[in-house]
Amino acid sequence: MTVASQVKQTLASLKGIHAGLQQLALTSQDETAQRTFHEAMLATEEIIAELKDRVGRLEFEEPQYHGK
Repeated sequence: MTVASQVKQTLASLKGIHAGLQQLALTSQDETAQRTFHEAMLATEEIIAELKDRVGRLEFEEPQYHGK
């Protein structure tokens, strides 16, 4: 597995985690838990943005990885 495909796989997994945290934040009855899930969700958004940038750089630097 190439580095680019590993980064893309990690990005996809993180998007799933983000969706799960979002759902937990919306459905939790405890305000502290809601806040914690929301903060974790915001942290994953930052990481997702960084990974998207990294995928773009990988695809630019290594055209053979583009779209795979």
